[in-house]
Amino acid sequence: MATASATNTSGPGFSSSQTTPPELEQTLQKLSSHRTVLGVLLLSRASPPSIIRHSGVVFDGEQGRKYAKAVGRIVDACKAGLDDIDGETQDDMKFMRIRTKRHELMISPDERYLLVVLHDPAAA
Repeated sequence: MATASATNTSGPGFSSSQTTPPELEQTLQKLSSHRTVLGVLLLSRASPPSIIRHSGVVFDGEQGRKYAKAVGRIVDACKAGLDDIDGETQDDMKFMRIRTKRHELMISPDERYLLVVLHDPAAA
């Protein structure tokens, strides 16, 4: 899965493969500037997800594509599990937080995007 990347002129440290709305740009910049944030990914809801925007060296190149695929699988698995539990109601997932020994991954699924923030909780 190849993604065309070009440096975005709207802010430092971001690479983009398409344009995003200004309010989303502002949110991404604000998240990226937080001192504990290691990187931000904005993914499509396609299967497998493609990287629309990213910041942080942790998401550069192949590593970013690995994170994108893994996050897509995590979101799909959680949604399937929730559907199994209560398939009668349409309760959409709004936010997921996964904490490991070293990092915390925060995922906000939306109809069009998956927003992923990786941060170092020890730096807080």
